[in-house]
Amino acid sequence: MRLLCLGLTAVLWAGAAPPVWAQATAPSEVRLPALGESASDDFNLSQEKRIGEQIMREIRRDPDYIDDPQLLDYLQSLWQPLVQAARARGDIGADTVTLFPYEAFLVRDRSVNAFALPGGYVGVHLGLMALTATPDELASVLAHELSHITRRHIARSVTANSRSSSLGLAAMLLGLLVASRASSPDAAQAAVVGGQAAMAQAQLNFSRDMEREADRSGLALMGDAGFAPAGMAGMFDKLDASSRLNDSGGFPYLRSHPLTIDRIGEARQIVQAAGGASSPPPAPLMHLMMQARARVLMDPSAQAWRRLQDLDERGAMRTLSPNDRVVGLYTGALASGRLRDFGRAERAAAAAQALLAPAAASNAASAGPAGIDLSGPQARRAVAELQAQLALARGDTARARQVLAEGSNSGAPDPSRAGLLLRAELGLADASEIALREGAEALQIWVAEHRDDASAWQLLAQISERQGQKLRALRADAESQAALGNLPGAIDRLRAGQQVARRGGPGTDFIEASVIDARLRDLLAQRRSLVAEQRKQSGQRGGEGQD
Repeated sequence: MRLLCLGLTAVLWAGAAPPVWAQATAPSEVRLPALGESASDDFNLSQEKRIGEQIMREIRRDPDYIDDPQLLDYLQSLWQPLVQAARARGDIGADTVTLFPYEAFLVRDRSVNAFALPGGYVGVHLGLMALTATPDELASVLAHELSHITRRHIARSVTANSRSSSLGLAAMLLGLLVASRASSPDAAQAAVVGGQAAMAQAQLNFSRDMEREADRSGLALMGDAGFAPAGMAGMFDKLDASSRLNDSGGFPYLRSHPLTIDRIGEARQIVQAAGGASSPPPAPLMHLMMQARARVLMDPSAQAWRRLQDLDERGAMRTLSPNDRVVGLYTGALASGRLRDFGRAERAAAAAQALLAPAAASNAASAGPAGIDLSGPQARRAVAELQAQLALARGDTARARQVLAEGSNSGAPDPSRAGLLLRAELGLADASEIALREGAEALQIWVAEHRDDASAWQLLAQISERQGQKLRALRADAESQAALGNLPGAIDRLRAGQQVARRGGPGTDFIEASVIDARLRDLLAQRRSLVAEQRKQSGQRGGEGQD
């Protein structure tokens, strides 16, 4: 709620009033050109990009914004095929393919929710990942939210709303923000009810049309991306059951995406007409493990971790299926690691790896001799990376390297972002010249293509500092702060880099100094633009108050 209110308030203050939780993702066969054209006139792509970046700067600074490399890599494995399918279908056009980042990110929240933001961003709550039973169910939500963006429902919401309703919704969201920080449900209810009922109903009615459009388009997008469209029907069934049995406020998706018999029935009919299976295929082990990881991370309380820690005993029960045993051991190991009970965590992780070893040795494509769904090398590699992280936490870099090598089926290093960052952390921990150089080179290649990866920039800053490359360390630290939306902090670090370069001395990198000068000019221009925009908005609000 805090993240969503913060982001939406930023949108509304910028002169746009898209109720993000009322957006719909529906690239259907009818492309509604008239609506799209008017949306483009009133809320163009450049405005949408600027507002989206402004919201993300606020969100990335929030402690509930979570950068877990393993979970993000898994989310990307579902998100990227949908983005590629949208491009192939023409839903993502040449005007937005380079303008919008089309980025999915994670929010540490136990509620079942996901939301689209202006400029190509989609947020996913960990509670949603913990609820979805199959990759297809999670992909159905991602496809739905992606369609919000490709159909420009945000811009269409702005066009459909009057200026007065924008101000009314902004006031309501500000009230919700204050109430959420005060932990007062009654205050939140009062903020919603206070003079906003008619406007909220109009928003909801407009949203339902978009939701229907989103469902049809999302189903088509899922099929083109290789997912089972039955996953959307399965997700609807799960949310419908939750709304009838246990919607105590933990299912925002139920209210922001109102489920109706028509929507559920239409989803099933489309799946049947396409000749698809009535239910998605069973969940691969990798999904079950990432589902478990989301459960561990979404509630950072010691009490919750102690409950999940006991699942390693479930993993020892031979009456369970091999998949359930692996998931139980993996969950228990994660929770024990968070509680710094490293001995118990390492025993559980080793037991999970031992269960996976026979399947890996058989080189089976889908199932090992013990009935374990190997999901390729992913499951074994995920457990090995957990073992390495546990060893690193204890300061045993030799053990960390050993388990990573043993967990690689091909012998090649993990090419994913999680593997890259873990190897960089290993190099930083053992501080050997070769390891530091290899880590720095790999990170430089990565950040050249992923400029907003704050974690990678921060690791590069630490490695460069250890190598004695002061200018590169300061510049990388500045880029990390810029990626997190901390422009003043980034500017301060770049100015410190300029002072170091002016002093000169052995090892001064003049190329790096030139990059620092250019980057500082760029960030100063960004800050001036933001200040000018804030003054403009402040003046508009002052004028509105005088009216």
